[in-house]
Amino acid sequence: YMGGRTHVTAPAGGQKQPPEERRPTRARQAAAAAAFPLLILSLPGPAGRDHRSMGRPSTPPPADLRSPLWALPEELLLLICSYLDARALGRLGQTCRRLFRFTCRDVLWRRLARLCLNAGFSALGADLVLGVPVKERVKVSQNWRLGRCRRIPLLRWKRNLMPWMQLDGDYLYLSQAEDIHLYWLHPKDTNLVWYPQTVFSGHREDVCRFVVDNGHIISGGGDGNIALHKLNGSFNFKILGHQQEVNCVDCQESIIVSGSRDRTAKVWSLLSGRAGQCLHTIQTEDRVWSIAISPLLSSFVTGTACCGHNSPLRVWDLGSGQLITCLGTDFHRGAGVLDVFYETPSTLLSCGYDTYIRYWDLRTSTKLVWNLALKKKMEVFI
Repeated sequence: YMGGRTHVTAPAGGQKQPPEERRPTRARQAAAAAAFPLLILSLPGPAGRDHRSMGRPSTPPPADLRSPLWALPEELLLLICSYLDARALGRLGQTCRRLFRFTCRDVLWRRLARLCLNAGFSALGADLVLGVPVKERVKVSQNWRLGRCRRIPLLRWKRNLMPWMQLDGDYLYLSQAEDIHLYWLHPKDTNLVWYPQTVFSGHREDVCRFVVDNGHIISGGGDGNIALHKLNGSFNFKILGHQQEVNCVDCQESIIVSGSRDRTAKVWSLLSGRAGQCLHTIQTEDRVWSIAISPLLSSFVTGTACCGHNSPLRVWDLGSGQLITCLGTDFHRGAGVLDVFYETPSTLLSCGYDTYIRYWDLRTSTKLVWNLALKKKMEVFI
């Protein structure tokens, strides 16, 4: 400011620079139109401009003359949103709070959820998971399809041991440290269940595996013991079964089989007068991670760590404890079998550290019906 006059330095080339306060308005309009075309409905257009303002930046209209998108009738908003995919609908909800609340409605996401994987809708469109927002189901379904996951530890223990769980009707059994908690899942109540209905105790260390069968809970713990509880809450008895932790147990009628880190598998009796008696002790030459009894009660299969030999899946005779056959011999070292499951008396499913799910035909011991490879560095637990 000199002598009462204001001197403005023009940019090179002799062109006048437009005022700074007018630039952000045009930039925001251009960015919004490029990012979301539907927002053009809420932006002022060129109609009504004076011919004298052509070629010069336009002045934004007053705030009371603008027409925001959320001010449109609800029926029109529903029609506009019906043309959007999941990504665009989610972006629309990020523009303001009113549109966020509007785009969280289940009616907008129901159409997208029926096309997603495991979103809680039947083939006829019936909602099977009440109480869970449909938007969250679509989000989880996309994460499953794209392989996105985020590990959030809710509880921590001193030992790195994964809790075991089993669902029996409306009751959920879950191992928590050295106890087993029983939760009742009310079919009409969708709230979180905080407190267990019953707690089964009997181990001094963590419960590694348990099975619910014939009104009993048979569990194996890190203390090497096998505990048996009745479902009414009374403690029955405990067996000092192994020298190290019991990694797996299974029960069929009056027979219990167990596998341990001490490289042995044992067969136990539950008959009256012989309850807790060891019938057979089998040297597996490797740590036993999984075990299962055949539905015919004629044999059982063990899955080991695949460090002592190259055939971690082996079938044993339940009456004599002798080896019947080995399933496959092309396992890599360390490809331990973490779980086995009899689908039928002659077919078996196995999974483990090598990220494969295998389907075996026991009538042909060397025949593998099919195998499914998941992503690398991802262990499989059934």
